[in-house]
Amino acid sequence: MRRGSRQALALSKLLIAISHRETVGGWRVPGAVVGLDRRGGVAEGVFQANQWLQSHKHPDRTKIRQRNLKLDRTIVSETPTRGLERKLDLLANQGVVILDRRQTYLDEMIDVSRISPGAVLFPGTRLLGAQTFIGPAAKIGTEGPAVLDNAILGENTEIASGYVSGAVLLRGARLGANAHVRPGTLLEEEASTAHAVGLKHSILMSFVTMGSLINFCDALISGGTSRRDHTEVGSGFIHFNFTPRGKSGDKATPSLVGDVVHGVFLRQARIFLGGLSAMVGPQKVGFGSLTVAGQVVREEVPANRIVGHAPRSIDQDIQVLSSSPTRIHRLNMAYIGQLAALQTWYRQVRLARIPCDVSYEHVRLVTQAGVEVLSQCIDERADRLRQFSEERRQPFPAFSVKELPCPLNVKPCKPYVDHIDWVNQLSDTEVSLATEWLRSVAKSVSPDIHEQAE
Repeated sequence: MRRGSRQALALSKLLIAISHRETVGGWRVPGAVVGLDRRGGVAEGVFQANQWLQSHKHPDRTKIRQRNLKLDRTIVSETPTRGLERKLDLLANQGVVILDRRQTYLDEMIDVSRISPGAVLFPGTRLLGAQTFIGPAAKIGTEGPAVLDNAILGENTEIASGYVSGAVLLRGARLGANAHVRPGTLLEEEASTAHAVGLKHSILMSFVTMGSLINFCDALISGGTSRRDHTEVGSGFIHFNFTPRGKSGDKATPSLVGDVVHGVFLRQARIFLGGLSAMVGPQKVGFGSLTVAGQVVREEVPANRIVGHAPRSIDQDIQVLSSSPTRIHRLNMAYIGQLAALQTWYRQVRLARIPCDVSYEHVRLVTQAGVEVLSQCIDERADRLRQFSEERRQPFPAFSVKELPCPLNVKPCKPYVDHIDWVNQLSDTEVSLATEWLRSVAKSVSPDIHEQAE
């Protein structure tokens, strides 16, 4: 190794070491250098630390450098472990159950105050990112290694194993083994998946259940009334969220299975999407319908139907893929309208009901994270539809989200009533009023197109 390379390596190690203390082997280091690793990174830190070393006069510089670097190699190798051990100690002291410290990792960004008492970290748990939050009695890694990267998990949630990034799980939601869940994903109360399920920019409303070996991107699914009576997606189902339309393809392909304006009240008939199947987005499936197993759903499914389509034969000019964008616009705007209605529901009902009390802070934090996920989903849909429209030289449908006031008497109360219990207590009159309110919010996004969607 050349001398310059050795010096850079030694200085980078020295920088890391001195970021934990201001005195190294009797050599006083200025505070400006101490914080460089945190602010400017190692490259900048090496440069500035080298400037300081070159200008510093010491009677026996070579011996001190050798002594310091020998000591610092030990510090560098031990400091990350010591930092991790300190965090694990803090978690244990605040009531977090860590089954095997040797197989539990927290990166430097993790805020231990966001890991709630009663949470259980199984062997193989890796927690990453400053936004990661784990609610009371949540269980991470029950069936294998699990990585949470800026994920927000509510009370009594469970991750069997897999990777969860930027997703939000409300109370009692569960992801099965080998999950791969990406940003923009929201699972409401007691929604669940079996093993090997991939999700991105998808919303599973309360009680929705997915089988195994499923991939869903850009979809919202609702329906059903309870844990026993729920909408279900059969194993081996794929939602195709990309089409080869246009010059480079597009993702203006979101699908509504059920809806928000009725689905939030947990009074609609469940939907069943048969397994070993696929759906080509954008699509719409009504409440109470069943699609048989082993097909590709290419058409909208009305409510209360059983639908099975035979594979079709097609031989057309490839340009047919780029024609008639009207339907694409209509379904995309209807989808955005439903997202807007759900976000309004979260803001004016879910959040408004939570008391300003530290005992319920975990409920508020997770619910607010749900609001933010819905903002991400709305922005994603708008961007994809804009790209679709611009490529076809079509006007981008103008839309805005209006926060219409909720007609229900919603206010915080102690003790807090669980959201599902509260919804089930609503009278038929209240449900009717709130349904019309949410329909108005969805319609306000783009009135003309929404009329077509209905």
